[in-house]
Amino acid sequence: MQPIRTFNVSPSLPARLEPLRKLAYNLLWDWNVETKDLFRRLDPDLWESSRHNPVLMLGTISQARLLEVVEDEGFLAQMDRAALQIEDYLKERTWYEKTRDKGSGTKNWGQGSNSSPSSFPNSQSPIPNTRSPECYAYFSAEFGLVDCLPIYSGGLGVLAGDHLKSASDLGLPLVGVGLLYQQGYFAQYLNADGWQQERYPINDFYNMPLHLERNPDGSELRITVDYPGRTVYARVWRVQVGRVPLYMLDTNIEPNNPYDHDITDQLYGGDIDMRIHQEIMLGIGGVRMLKALGYNVTAYHMNEGHAAFSALERIRILIQEQGLSYIEARQVVASTNIFTTHTPVPAGIDLFPPDKVLYYLGHYAEIFGLSKDEFLALGRESTGDLSSPFSMAVLALKMATFSNGVAQLHGTVSRQMFKGLWTGVPIQEVPITAITNGVHARSCVAKSTQELYDRYLGPNWSSAPVDHPLWDRMNAIPDEELWRNHERCRLDMILYVRERLVKHLRDRGASPSEIAQAQEVLDPYVLTIGFARRFATYKRATLWMRDIERIKRILLGNKDRKVQFVIAGKAHPKDIPGKELIREINHFIRENNLEKQIVFVPNYDIHIARLMVAGCDVWLNTPRRPREASGTSGMKAAMNGLPNLSVLDGWWDEADYVRTGWAIGHGEIYDDPNYQDEVEANALYDILEKEVVALFYHRDADGLPRRWVAKMKDAIRLNCPLFNTARMVREYAQRAYFPASDRYHILTGDNYAPAKELAAWKLNLGEHWYNITIKDIDVSVGPDIEVNQTVTVKAKVDLATLTNNDVQVELYQGAVDASGEIVNGVPLVMEYQGEDDQGLSIYKADVLYTTSGLQGLSLRVLPKHKYLSSPYEPRLILWAQ
Repeated sequence: MQPIRTFNVSPSLPARLEPLRKLAYNLLWDWNVETKDLFRRLDPDLWESSRHNPVLMLGTISQARLLEVVEDEGFLAQMDRAALQIEDYLKERTWYEKTRDKGSGTKNWGQGSNSSPSSFPNSQSPIPNTRSPECYAYFSAEFGLVDCLPIYSGGLGVLAGDHLKSASDLGLPLVGVGLLYQQGYFAQYLNADGWQQERYPINDFYNMPLHLERNPDGSELRITVDYPGRTVYARVWRVQVGRVPLYMLDTNIEPNNPYDHDITDQLYGGDIDMRIHQEIMLGIGGVRMLKALGYNVTAYHMNEGHAAFSALERIRILIQEQGLSYIEARQVVASTNIFTTHTPVPAGIDLFPPDKVLYYLGHYAEIFGLSKDEFLALGRESTGDLSSPFSMAVLALKMATFSNGVAQLHGTVSRQMFKGLWTGVPIQEVPITAITNGVHARSCVAKSTQELYDRYLGPNWSSAPVDHPLWDRMNAIPDEELWRNHERCRLDMILYVRERLVKHLRDRGASPSEIAQAQEVLDPYVLTIGFARRFATYKRATLWMRDIERIKRILLGNKDRKVQFVIAGKAHPKDIPGKELIREINHFIRENNLEKQIVFVPNYDIHIARLMVAGCDVWLNTPRRPREASGTSGMKAAMNGLPNLSVLDGWWDEADYVRTGWAIGHGEIYDDPNYQDEVEANALYDILEKEVVALFYHRDADGLPRRWVAKMKDAIRLNCPLFNTARMVREYAQRAYFPASDRYHILTGDNYAPAKELAAWKLNLGEHWYNITIKDIDVSVGPDIEVNQTVTVKAKVDLATLTNNDVQVELYQGAVDASGEIVNGVPLVMEYQGEDDQGLSIYKADVLYTTSGLQGLSLRVLPKHKYLSSPYEPRLILWAQ
């Protein structure tokens, strides 16, 4: 029976407890120990059963319990402290204001006149930073914030969530943009054979910390997106993440048809048509949503290529609403977009068939005045290959002023992957840089460990940079106190793992003996190795099982030096090889009677992850280098004092892996994967046998593993300040957001006059670039010179119809390798000397070589304009032949 009317029923709280509502609807509670403790204290069992969801708790807790706590002075005092802490947090002067104080400004990056406070009683509206004339929009297909919002699948989503949390801590004028999935990512359970099964619980948005955005008349705020033959509607939900609002689109509403309801049904679900539907909604719908909410965005950040269609919509708006031409509009958009790539392999990039792109988005080609092939070329590396698919990563790169990988090694891999977009540019100069990922310290470090750091390091440890003197106080933490705290974390994890296993077995209808056995798994005093991540095959979750007899000797060989494993993770529902790995592990456990020493924890989520990175002793990671873009779980483990045991890939390749853990191999890359597995499995066994186990069980007279604790302290001191989203987001702000936002204000000023000038200049440059010729290069010395001897080089260049103001002429010098190529070349800008009597432009530079050996010299011409973000932006370069 369908209702004739619906009501959103909010929790009824006694007036004295109203602060609880405000605390529940701001996810600041997730990284504020006082607030999280408060909700746990209110009803510990309900806190756990609600998946740590304070909104659901307040809606289901008994009125008798609420009336009870109204009389509890201790509870009320704690609530008032938590409420005061959130007020102080929202009011404090932030890093952003101190770093980039532009005065009062005339623009408001907060909500505009089109939206009103949320329909939730007493829930706060976004906290606009009215001092700032700028706003940064962060687009991501998933956000992993808390376990009661299951709209994430893994590391990409958790990184996005941590990005928002640190943006809030730093006070950046940033808003998040995503999709709100009705089913989200799946809940995992294993059948009796150990095969992964999927359930898709329905998310009840009205019992989650979400606000439904409404118009001034009380109606739902909705946006529309055009799909072939129909219009799809989406309403807007907001999650308040400290100071930062995250807005998410929901298409599961009338008057959409059932297929369109499912656009925001499952994360990464459905077929290729559903995927393109979702990415249109994220990119195009996201831009329309921000406009409807009244935001004036000055920099757009695409976290992976899923949101790349946003560039098309932004160009359309500038053409149709601001009267710009296509090249002018594209110039504005490309100058203010930021793109972060997360995949180190071509197979990880979203590719769409050309016919589907034209079917769903061909109307943009008509608006832009482009032919079908010109439009498709926006997503093709080789624009002449008319059969190649449309790449979302290529579209994002072509539409970005700043592009980066997520670790230094990943930046190198990305430059190699996408070098074809910048023909003639040396690979080390391909304009894809790297900003190494981090994690949000206050979210991932265990509560008791945070309190320990607060006592000995001070309250600023979670955001202090590497050179801050507080890290010198690490040794002030007594070894015994740090170790006993870690032992408590290990026990907490083991108790929770036992509870989770028992519940899983009961749900599966397991026998009483199996359930009894699950209540005794793992030993709280045994060396515990943790492995938890997405079960993609390249992560090699079963590498440690390669030599069964040897790993059994490590596990069982010495009753006083046992080893145990805690393993967790999900395979994508369609990833059959990934599911096979999970089954292999579970078969291995059963066949070798290792149920007490190796545990696979089902339904991995943020809560389990936090317990594991705090409660394990060693964090294991075995990807096939260089296929791990970054990896962040190991960073979380290090912040809790866990040494890492990992292949030198992703972030671990740039960490101090000697003092803070152990490296598997030396960064080799093998052509034969089977041989690589054999070598690295043996290296893993050797490290475990000869180093890890021995160090862990070496105790002094007090029973303390002093040398192990020293390694724990190094893991915290050296990794915490470096692999931290406080550092990461500051880096994004200074290297990407600030310059892109400044460029937005410059290019859009005076009715877009600078953008029009730059676009016209680039059009003229492209028409005449290939008429440039390097006529003569005169080098003052012969082929034999000495170290530090000055070499004068003069060049004559025919610029044809261009001028010296349009170009930059550079010498390019460096060592010559065995193949005759200059390697690691260094450019030197030549000085313009004027024209000779034939109209040729003369350039001069003095160069010297500081090392001996075979050295080389070349000359190149690059574009130059005051409004260019970099000389590589026009993708034109001329080398001397």
